[in-house]
Amino acid sequence: MRNFVACVATLLAIAPMASARDGWPDTPLARTQALAELQTLNAELLSHPSATLTLEHWCGAHHLAAPAKVVAHRVQGANKPLPPDGRTLLGIGPQEPVRYRRVQLACGDTVLSDADNWYVPARLTAAMNRQLDTSDMPFGKVVHALHFRRQTLSADLLWSPLPQGWDSGAALPPASSQPLAIPPHVLQHRALLYTQGNQPFSLVVESYTASVLTRP
Repeated sequence: MRNFVACVATLLAIAPMASARDGWPDTPLARTQALAELQTLNAELLSHPSATLTLEHWCGAHHLAAPAKVVAHRVQGANKPLPPDGRTLLGIGPQEPVRYRRVQLACGDTVLSDADNWYVPARLTAAMNRQLDTSDMPFGKVVHALHFRRQTLSADLLWSPLPQGWDSGAALPPASSQPLAIPPHVLQHRALLYTQGNQPFSLVVESYTASVLTRP
C-alpha cells in the first residue's frame, strides 16, 4: 500500500492541471488517481475543524481559482427538517429554536460542496446570528471566534472509482472510450460543531461535488 501511495503521488505531481469539468478518461490509471484524490481530501477534511478553510486550501493547492477564496452562496427559501436524531445530538429540548441554512461553497465558479446546516441561535452571539441571516459568509468563518472543534459523525465515499476488493487483487474495469461516469456528489461528511465549553451548537451535512476532483 505504501508503494501504491508513493506511485500515485508521483503520477499526480506530473499530471497536467485540469478540472473535473473537463472530463476524466475511463482508464485504470484515471480511476486510481481519482480514488487517491478523494482519499486525500477526505483525510484533510477529517483533520481540520473548518471545512471552509480546508476547501480554500484545496482550491489554492489545485489552482481552481485565483484568488483561492471560498464563498458561500446561500440557497434562499430552502428548508429541510432537522434529522430525527438532531435534537439529541445538539443536546436541546423539543421547544428550543433551531435555524436551517443551506449554502453552496464555491471557489471561483466551481461549486465544491453543498452544505446543510442546522444550528442553535441561542448558542451564538447576536452579531453572528445577524451575519448568518444577512450575508453569504461561510458558517465556519462567521463562528470562528468561538474557537470551535468539530466531531465527525460519519465520512462516506458516495462513489468509488475502483471496485470493492481492488486492493486484494480484484480485476480493475477495462479502459473504455467513454468518459468516466462520475456522480454529482462523491463524498459526504456529517459532523457536530462544539464550542470551547464543549457545547454542541451546529449539525452539518456536507456533500462534496465531483468538482473537487482536479487532475484527470
